[in-house]
Amino acid sequence: MNDLPPPDPAPQVLPQLRQALPSDAAAIHALLRPFVMQRLLLSRTHAELVELTRHGFVAMVSEPSDAASPDIPSPSDPAPSDEIPPEEPAGRCVGFSAVEVYSPKLAELQSLAVHPDYQRFGVGKRLVQMCVDRARDLGIMEIMAISSSDRFLENCGFHYSLPDQKRALFQQLRPRPYEDRS
Repeated sequence: MNDLPPPDPAPQVLPQLRQALPSDAAAIHALLRPFVMQRLLLSRTHAELVELTRHGFVAMVSEPSDAASPDIPSPSDPAPSDEIPPEEPAGRCVGFSAVEVYSPKLAELQSLAVHPDYQRFGVGKRLVQMCVDRARDLGIMEIMAISSSDRFLENCGFHYSLPDQKRALFQQLRPRPYEDRS
């Protein structure tokens, strides 16, 4: 008899992955907040998230809209203008990861998060690969990741040491900032 729970059903809509935009920062923050509250990720300010979008990627799902189609103008709509509307994130952010470049030799994979409903469907692995590809395109020699998900990162090609046996060692100099839980 099999006592294992049934696997989670696949999400109705798989997310679209793309380059993150500064206008995605609020949606990224909403995604990261539960992970920060569980102390799985470091808290980021809005400005830090905007900076991370430079070499960051998001997984977005379309949200059903009750609004009328924007392609069909209503009689009360103002006349079209030559102004380009500000770029708005389309949908809900269900995944994010970024590369922070420290030097031509070293970059770090940061803020990897996937909404629980979209985990185990390859979203995180695709986000990591996009970050690795970005670092490679920038000519970075090494990319590191600090995580509590060792097995996941090993499956993405990360190892505890580099071929010449370098290891990262850390010393904490001050407590980590976490968001206010109120």
